[in-house]
Amino acid sequence: MSFPPHFLSRRAALSSVSCGFGYLAFAGLAARAAGNDKPLAPKQPHFTPRAKRVIFLCMSGGPSHVDTFDYKPRLIADAGKPGTRPGSIWLAPKSPFKQRGQSGLWISDFFPNVAKHADELALIRSMQTDLPAHPQAFLRLHTGTSQFVRPSLGAWATYGLGTENENLPGFITIAPPNNTGGAQNYGSAFLPSIYQGTRIGVGSRPIAGAEVKNLRAPGSAAAQRLELDLIQTLNREAQSRDPYNAEIEGVIESYELAYKMQSQMPAVLDLAKESAATKQLYGVGDRDTDDFGRKCLMARRFIEAGVRFVEVGSGNWDHHFNLSGALTRTSTSVDKPIAGLLTDLKERGLLKDTLVIWGGEFGRTPYAQGDDGRDHNNKGYTLWLAGGGVKGGTSYGSTDDHGFEAVQDKVNLPDLHATILHLLGLDHEKLTFRYAGRDFRLTDVKGEVVKRVLA
Repeated sequence: MSFPPHFLSRRAALSSVSCGFGYLAFAGLAARAAGNDKPLAPKQPHFTPRAKRVIFLCMSGGPSHVDTFDYKPRLIADAGKPGTRPGSIWLAPKSPFKQRGQSGLWISDFFPNVAKHADELALIRSMQTDLPAHPQAFLRLHTGTSQFVRPSLGAWATYGLGTENENLPGFITIAPPNNTGGAQNYGSAFLPSIYQGTRIGVGSRPIAGAEVKNLRAPGSAAAQRLELDLIQTLNREAQSRDPYNAEIEGVIESYELAYKMQSQMPAVLDLAKESAATKQLYGVGDRDTDDFGRKCLMARRFIEAGVRFVEVGSGNWDHHFNLSGALTRTSTSVDKPIAGLLTDLKERGLLKDTLVIWGGEFGRTPYAQGDDGRDHNNKGYTLWLAGGGVKGGTSYGSTDDHGFEAVQDKVNLPDLHATILHLLGLDHEKLTFRYAGRDFRLTDVKGEVVKRVLA
């Protein structure tokens, strides 16, 4: 059968949208095996959720906790003295700490705007992970393991809850890093691939230049629908001849979602509709904050439109040298946008049921690397939560007097993942998927909910 050129271009556009989003290669049969013919439809959680959606502000490279959110007077007093590592010296924080808000949380001057939201933050100052290597630690943060290909946190959340808007993906990742595990960090592995993250941009390029190709279909929506119906008739005919071919079912579903996305995604991506005051709140238009401000504003627009899980990437936190200048630049680039996001969510009534997460794959050493740097540290670091169901103004756990190793109320990544799922109304022990003869879960055989950070 032959088709006119305009028909083929429209079919190619739909294919490009679906393929560009990395979607649905084996979604259909796997979804039916899971007992759900509409895998993105909203699902009932295991219990009443405190949060309905997630924004994960991911700082790639390992932010220095002892310079930002983990105040250590002993480190200041011992600056210049020999450290625990042979030949090392203790390096004092590069910025003063102050007590903030009514809660009195200690936060450094590297985050003066975020500090204004101290009473909404739950600082977990006793995080630990297995390895001090970026790719492995980053994968473990996102998937629970660095040894096997497993579904990401965002994929599990969307699998468990579906999404609130069938015209948009359930999981979006904005500008993820491309050198720390790649697509596995937002992949779906053995889950139906409709739950994998839709990537917008990459971490090495400004988000203002990012685009989703072929979102604007040529011709009218009615003509597009008619032509898609014809394509799907042919696809279903092929499926009837080969009913166990998951790729055909995946193509059918990907074309449908691509068509729906063309109707709504361009409007959500259009930041021009935001007021000048809102853009200023996020730092859009300012040289230092424009890029991350755009990402945070985009994240708010996505969750407001019904997307379940949005990850926002920020790189360049790997400060082995030039700590003073580099940390000033990176913290400045995200501080105002993050504070703007928290303010905006609160004013719109969204913060109460939106879980905001901030953190990286590990922290930095309290002793110096060279004259002005810090090495990787997986033994103790800080991550914070805010919003949906979180007890604000809280500091949980602690590292030793110098900030090197978690010593009280240690929290590992299965604990963190269990807590995030709990806030979403999901029991991490019950959120499972049958694969290769056994039930898998995000937390594997570990994980305890950190109840003292819950409101």
